Amino acid sequence: MTQNLIRHTKILSIVGDILKVYVPTGDESSGAATRLYDLAMIKDPSGLSSMAQVISINKEEVSLQTFSGTKGFSTRSSVHFLGHPMQVTYSNNILGRVFGGMGDPMDGGAALSGDPKVNIGGPSVNPMKRVLASKMIRTDVPMIDVFNCLVESQKIPIFSVSGEPFNAFLARIGIQADADIVVFGGLGLIFDDYHFFRTAFEDAGVFARTVMFCNLAADPIVERLLVPDMALAVAEKFAVEEGKRVLVLMTDMTAYADAMKEVGISMERVPSNRGYMGDLYSQLARRYEKACDYSGAGSVTILTVTTMPGDDVTHPVPDNTGYITEGQFYLHDGVIDPFGSLSRLKQHVIGSETREDHSQIMNTMIRFYAGAKDAEQKQAMAFELSPYDSKLLKFGGLFRERFMDIDITLPIEDALDLGWKTLAECFEPEELLMKQALVDKYFPKQQKS
Repeated sequence: MTQNLIRHTKILSIVGDILKVYVPTGDESSGAATRLYDLAMIKDPSGLSSMAQVISINKEEVSLQTFSGTKGFSTRSSVHFLGHPMQVTYSNNILGRVFGGMGDPMDGGAALSGDPKVNIGGPSVNPMKRVLASKMIRTDVPMIDVFNCLVESQKIPIFSVSGEPFNAFLARIGIQADADIVVFGGLGLIFDDYHFFRTAFEDAGVFARTVMFCNLAADPIVERLLVPDMALAVAEKFAVEEGKRVLVLMTDMTAYADAMKEVGISMERVPSNRGYMGDLYSQLARRYEKACDYSGAGSVTILTVTTMPGDDVTHPVPDNTGYITEGQFYLHDGVIDPFGSLSRLKQHVIGSETREDHSQIMNTMIRFYAGAKDAEQKQAMAFELSPYDSKLLKFGGLFRERFMDIDITLPIEDALDLGWKTLAECFEPEELLMKQALVDKYFPKQQKS
């Protein structure tokens, strides 16, 4: 307990939001309290105080990232290490609540100070405790459920650009997904976006199963780095201890990576690619790998938004993300692009968790839509179109209207039936090149006129 009384007063430097303090290594009691990512309290003789986090230890030099900035602090300040990392409240009382980047309630409700807390930022799950992904999360979004299924324990981003309705799309998935609990992490949100998410969950009647952790654009950037870890720590607890199917939503991971870059520059670290630090991949992977289907318990599924500056998929953030995650949903021009999107786990549920005709419908409709795109190019270049090209053009228009609009809500069974109906309106049964048994069973008897 003696280390809880020790204060370190030798401040070496204060640069930006980074404070460096001398901590002697010979003192075991003080050394035990100076661990990476632990919290500290900084106090100045003027009366100012601020929480901080250990972000670097170089022998006897410990670097602290302050939460509220270093303005007003002097080298006469003192540092008291708390001996534990950032903690977040975990109990059933957090459902239907909104918390800030420090884990404190920001909705005007009770403080929950007496509720149990858990450490954030722990290791990912032992692979021996993981179960092979085999269960589907229904979203009622046709472009996901039919063409790129969201699977429990999957980690998958929405790649998009500024100006696209990715936040509205993310909120809609959170509302419609058949998960037990939704944990939302907002990273650098403007107030309008924060208000939109909260209002959307409340109006849809799902707020009672939702937990929100939000870092606003005006909040300290170090809090932005804590939000994913808090959201994932809570999600893990609900999954492991209560067997819940948890869906974690986060936006925007590019803002999160930019915060890491800003902290790295403040620490005078050598940047790697476009100013980002060399550990960008490992830092992102550390969070995404929290997605897991636990043996004998629940699951954590992670769906994030990753914006691509300049619509550049080779930008370091989406580029590194693509190597970590199991596919992506590509949102542009207000629709989910069937060609840019991919779910690498969909084969685990198609036909087993879904209807027998799912695979055939998915592949046939994509094949015809690809043909429709080719026919549109021929039409734009004033080439003569064949009768078959005209069928493809009709199908392409119906496909975009009935399936690609992100505002469409359809259970997967209805979406598959609509797929058969659309095919029947444009093609003859023999043109489908599908299994005859499925055509006989599902092709509408009332064919196109």
